[in-house]
Amino acid sequence: MAAACIFCKIIKGDIPSFKLFESERVLAFLDIQPLSLGHALVVPKHHGAKLTDIPDESLTEILPVAKKLAQVVNAENYNVLQNNGRLAHQEVDHVHFHMIPKPNQHEGLGIRWPAQATDMDKLKTLFNELKAKM
Repeated sequence: MAAACIFCKIIKGDIPSFKLFESERVLAFLDIQPLSLGHALVVPKHHGAKLTDIPDESLTEILPVAKKLAQVVNAENYNVLQNNGRLAHQEVDHVHFHMIPKPNQHEGLGIRWPAQATDMDKLKTLFNELKAKM
């Protein structure tokens, strides 16, 4: 854990939270600046700034817990969001996943998806490079 990390302080109990779920590896709690009612965070207890910093075994419960949160808040529409780095809108340098109910057009996550035209030759080259590394 990192001494200055707000999520590490929440995990340790130094900062109170509206804890919804806790296990040996994961903590889930309500977001105190929600985008909609029921907006919650799922946080691995292992400290790491980016997803690639977290051991795989510390990630195994994340999506099942996010799924359960969506079910218990009765969210018909919702986003599960995880950001890595400032350009990707990460504000807290501890991996966390948002489960954000989207009850209507005004509440919840609002996003743009600026899709780009595809050069199929470049895409094939990229595919081959990435597949070889997998």
